Amino acid sequence: MNNMRSPLIIALDFAQPEQALALAQQLGSERCYVKVGKELFTRSGASFVAQLVDLGFKVFLDLKYHDIPNTVAKACQAAADLGVWMVNVHALGGRDMLMAARDSLEGYSQRPLLIAVTLLTSLGEEDLSGMGLHGTLQDNVLRLARLSKAAGLDGLVCSPQEIQLIRQNVDENLVLVTPGIRPAFSVKDDQKRTMTPKQALEAGASYLVVGRPVIAAPDPLQALRNIEAEIA
Repeated sequence: MNNMRSPLIIALDFAQPEQALALAQQLGSERCYVKVGKELFTRSGASFVAQLVDLGFKVFLDLKYHDIPNTVAKACQAAADLGVWMVNVHALGGRDMLMAARDSLEGYSQRPLLIAVTLLTSLGEEDLSGMGLHGTLQDNVLRLARLSKAAGLDGLVCSPQEIQLIRQNVDENLVLVTPGIRPAFSVKDDQKRTMTPKQALEAGASYLVVGRPVIAAPDPLQALRNIEAEIA
């Protein structure tokens, strides 16, 4: 698969950069995007992200920024300076924070995609009341999706089960990045709102985040090929 055509983002969920780099190089920058999350970034730092970019990988920096507007804006600029392909923030940070993040990237000729997290895919209906969020899970997702759209963001991270809800009720052209992807040959683990890659793409996902089904496989490249075949 060509990098510009593949919808697959492989989560480099490793403790050490050496492991992440070895896996990324095994899969190849022409075959998939890669995601760097909190643990790997905290252990390896910005220099590792820059190394991936220099090697030709398109990096989704998944740090879910959530802070006061100025702090988030500066963090987004720092991510853009690293040359990442995509960066995300928490929609729960509110309108001013979202707009500050968007505005901070306007001066870049090749700015990263800016997307917002609605609700984590590990959350279910029973979790919302304990968090003080009223209404159903879908009610909250829609509110946060509309807020992000109004703030001018490029798209959203959402459960695959909310793809059609957002496409039909918010904007059919938003970039939708969906974790909680579990191929037919894998198990759900701790994700509650999951879907297979083929189901998610048919529902309207733009990109699919896949972690353990590939990185924990005995043969990660073959696992990736199996997902590609499943999609095809």
